[in-house]
Amino acid sequence: MKNMRHISSLIIVAGIVFTAIFLSSNKTNTTQESAQRTMQDVFPPEIPTQVLFAGDTIDLTLQDRRERMDKEMLSFTYSHINTMLIIKRANRLFPIVEPILAECGVPDDFKYLMLIESNGDPEALSPSKAGGLWQFLEKTGREYGLEVTEEVDERYHTEKATRAACEYLKGSYELYGDWLTVAASYNTGRNNVTKRRERQKEQQAINLVLPDETSRYIFRLMAVKTIFECPAKYGFILRSSDLYPAIPIEREVTVNSTVIDWADFAKKHGLTFLQLREANHWIRRTTLNNKSGKSYKVLIPDAKALRYNPAETKAHNPAWVTE
Repeated sequence: MKNMRHISSLIIVAGIVFTAIFLSSNKTNTTQESAQRTMQDVFPPEIPTQVLFAGDTIDLTLQDRRERMDKEMLSFTYSHINTMLIIKRANRLFPIVEPILAECGVPDDFKYLMLIESNGDPEALSPSKAGGLWQFLEKTGREYGLEVTEEVDERYHTEKATRAACEYLKGSYELYGDWLTVAASYNTGRNNVTKRRERQKEQQAINLVLPDETSRYIFRLMAVKTIFECPAKYGFILRSSDLYPAIPIEREVTVNSTVIDWADFAKKHGLTFLQLREANHWIRRTTLNNKSGKSYKVLIPDAKALRYNPAETKAHNPAWVTE
């Protein structure tokens, strides 16, 4: 009996020791896991002291400017899907847009305005019904010479919409003489910018109290440019094969009559309607009721080349990729 009590005591002691070791080990593991969670690679991006935008050096050392820039840099750096997509899409868009900006006398940096307007999505449509890469409202698009109907919507025509945007931007520059203020007016409208300049006795939009969206807009513009200068620095590691190549265009066909069915038109050229639309986003319906005989230039992509090999994709800007 005495031996049994001794054995029971040993079992109890052993149980206590085992429990203590288990709890200690579990606590250690929890502490280690917690430490690992806090040591993930999440760092605030480096904020430049200045940004060169449209030929102007923008000082970012002022308290309000640095913090506003910090907010947008954080937003783009950690919006991984969105930022990765606009870099990929830019590889297809910039070769088309850059020459038009240069021809029209608009600073090259405004290609980034196009990206923050639409995320580089040629089919973008905002809740306010602004459409296309440059996000024109229907009324504004028509004012700048774009055809906007149920069948044809040139807000989705990359070249024509870019030229219309250039016309607007140059008109704003004549008023303000400052490109960041021009960008602000593109977002909130010239009347709003002009009134605030007068009331606040400041000339440049960066020094104005603006609607929150517009205040962020001009810093988003600078943030995107900063990230595009070296995506890898902000955690975006891309290869050339990750980028979207230009849609290969075989030829142009002029259409100046009614098109009963764009799908049939596409089939005659060895394409699907989807492939035809990808090259001509301005086509909005399957028919074209062209009673006036207006001429439309339809891009015919090379059906064979559409099956591309990612390994053959070239980076428009070598700074975007790590190879």
